Amino acid sequence: MTANLLDFDLEGLAVFCEGLGEKRFRATQLFRWIHQRGMSNFDDMSDLAKSLREKLKAHAHIAPLPILSQQISKDGTIKWLFDVGAGNAIETVFIPEDDRGTLCVSSQAGCAVGCRFCSTGHQGFSRNLSTAEILAQLWFAEHFLRQYLNQTERVISNVVMMGMGEPLQNYSVLIPSLKAMLDDHGYGLSRRRVTVSTSGVVPMMSRLSIDCPVALAVSLHAPNNALRDNLVPLNRKYPLDELLAECTLYLAKAPRDFITFEYCMLQGVNDQTSHAHELVQLIRKHAALGLRCKFNLIPFNPFKESGLLRSHDDVVQQFASILIAAGFVTTVRKTRGDDIDAACGQLAGDVQDRTGVADRIALQRAVPIQWHPSQASSSSGSH
Repeated sequence: MTANLLDFDLEGLAVFCEGLGEKRFRATQLFRWIHQRGMSNFDDMSDLAKSLREKLKAHAHIAPLPILSQQISKDGTIKWLFDVGAGNAIETVFIPEDDRGTLCVSSQAGCAVGCRFCSTGHQGFSRNLSTAEILAQLWFAEHFLRQYLNQTERVISNVVMMGMGEPLQNYSVLIPSLKAMLDDHGYGLSRRRVTVSTSGVVPMMSRLSIDCPVALAVSLHAPNNALRDNLVPLNRKYPLDELLAECTLYLAKAPRDFITFEYCMLQGVNDQTSHAHELVQLIRKHAALGLRCKFNLIPFNPFKESGLLRSHDDVVQQFASILIAAGFVTTVRKTRGDDIDAACGQLAGDVQDRTGVADRIALQRAVPIQWHPSQASSSSGSH
């Protein structure tokens, strides 16, 4: 079986080329052809010796992921559904903005964490993606977009590992994927512009700070352990104080001087003023120990299976104002691509679950969440 060269960062490709009896500098040339120019045909790689091209044709290939569908939102967001075999499909989203182009990349077919508000988690988990499957999303999107937008320069300036899956539970292939994204001979992305989003896999956060420190976003979603246990089950293993202590340590190696805390706003569940004040007290305790952060409040994108609703706009703004008054930089994420189910928490793809997720989430939903109908009815504003 031949090797898919999308499976290698530059160091891995150098080792592969040495195995073919080639000098390491040939790997740099090859890496540029693949990632900077988007080439998959070895015969088109004109500055490689013919003898090397023949070896590559015998021992290697460059395999993109089959595309099952492409959807373009009215706001310019593009979502692709990629086939990763055995009945599994993953989703990748490109979000254009005035000053950047962001690609949201998946790391797993499904997700085993099972966050209550995430449609990916409700599908369960099938398997980890390979490095090639992660990089193929960026490889295709970048070179498709150059043609689609009639550009010769790089289109994707930011990558967020916020698609399907928990990236830090697929750590061994995440690292070479990140290194290829950052490599100047590959995509040349800044460490500040590559973000790993995690629900709080504390030991892997520590390793990431050593192996490949990039920007870090942590899915917080609750101001106390009792509530977070229900919304983010991983909290039962790595509770809030342990998670926030690790965030503080990560800052020593991080390319940014803050951690981003993601907070999905759920009507009557975690969005009350009491929750905001409790969150302020929690973060202030850790800020005294060196934690620096910003908050990104995310309007929930409802789906039937969750049994949850989006917070009213005025409730979100009131929550944000409490955090801002306490001195924390706070933004409210603009919903993008929701008309094609490409917004945050909506990526679902198609997953052959191996984890019995339906039974687990049924039990999870049976646990009462602290809210009262009167709280929802007393709030005004649009969903």
